[in-house]
Amino acid sequence: MLRHMTVTRDWTWVHRAALIGLFVALTALSAQFRFYLNSPAPYTLQVMVVLLSGMILGARDGAFAQIAYIALIGAGAPIASGAVGGMSVLTGVTAGYIIGFIPAAWVAGYLVEHGATRAWQRFLAGLVGVSIIYACGLPVMKLVLGVDWTTAWTLSVAPFIAFDVVKAIIAAGFTETGRALIMRYRG
Repeated sequence: MLRHMTVTRDWTWVHRAALIGLFVALTALSAQFRFYLNSPAPYTLQVMVVLLSGMILGARDGAFAQIAYIALIGAGAPIASGAVGGMSVLTGVTAGYIIGFIPAAWVAGYLVEHGATRAWQRFLAGLVGVSIIYACGLPVMKLVLGVDWTTAWTLSVAPFIAFDVVKAIIAAGFTETGRALIMRYRG
């Protein structure tokens, strides 16, 4: 059974800021593990970390971690995939995915906070988060590349589905452990 943490209510702002900063760093690090196949967007581990940020920290702080990550990219920090930053990242082909991190973390976290206590339920919460990322990424890729919907789907969603299902499984399985580690080192 998943332990319900009230991280966003009982912890001091210092604890919360440290955990948000940790997930900003993890999201940035996970962006650097990348490879390309059949898409202009790279395969990275970011989706898994985005899901974990919501599932472990909760909806609010998970979303704040992704807002901070995106703000740092916009400010020019070289933390996006390929160690790049700046507004060109937030207006490019992957902009929709990146912006989708915010609602994905929030929704996955909300679902876990409000009853997704079993691993299969957290997996479903992760799939909802992944779907949100796709829903944000697909239209932006279509717009930026100037392609039709079928081509956009083929480039921005279809190649990623199997990998992202695996990431949702890993996130669902690691959520309770991640929360337990945070509680253990809470201080």
